Amino acid sequence: MHKETVLVVEDDEDILQLLAFTLESAGYGVLLARDGYEGVATARRSRPDLVVLDIMLPSIDGFEVCKELKRNPETLSIPVIMLTARGEEVDRIVGLELGADDYVVKPFSPREVVLRIKALLRRASGDAPVRNQWRKDGLVVDLEAHKASIDGEEMTLTATEFKLLAELIKRQGRVQTRDQLLNTVWGYEFDGYARTVDTHVRRLRQKLGEYADYVETVRGVGYRFKG
Repeated sequence: MHKETVLVVEDDEDILQLLAFTLESAGYGVLLARDGYEGVATARRSRPDLVVLDIMLPSIDGFEVCKELKRNPETLSIPVIMLTARGEEVDRIVGLELGADDYVVKPFSPREVVLRIKALLRRASGDAPVRNQWRKDGLVVDLEAHKASIDGEEMTLTATEFKLLAELIKRQGRVQTRDQLLNTVWGYEFDGYARTVDTHVRRLRQKLGEYADYVETVRGVGYRFKG
């Protein structure tokens, strides 16, 4: 049986060892990197199932590492969880805009990190769809193959972005609150993470291009797919 592997990129030795112990105890294989360049090289060489990435790193910071991973087709699909400092909301927003799938705020609970990792890996492996394919005009979403295309050209979506699009489509015409989307897409409910949903919706709209208005904002409530 394949043992899922997590790469931890962190220069604080205490945090690095805490995460390594926690993840190994939870049954994951663990790879460690102590700076940004080592993190990128290890991800390219070993293709982990997920990356836990600190922002403040020597050599190149976590933002640059995330950009490198997301621009390389070989590492694009690897989910990324960013570790951010408490109160630094701008760091969390920038990380999500660059393609990170989620974030955890320091100081963190090791149990919360494991919960986030499990949810992300479950999402990346894909759940059974309720329909095989959805299409309208030039937008086609294959729920079984986890692919979407616009006018015949495949969209480059992360696992989280695809899951978000699929959940909106499955409930087309019905409003989904941010809390509902956190629960169904991210697999958890925590106060203060509504911005995660907003940032991913914004990224998804950018990739939808001329079909961006299919995702409608219902002010004060959440989002609705009206395609």
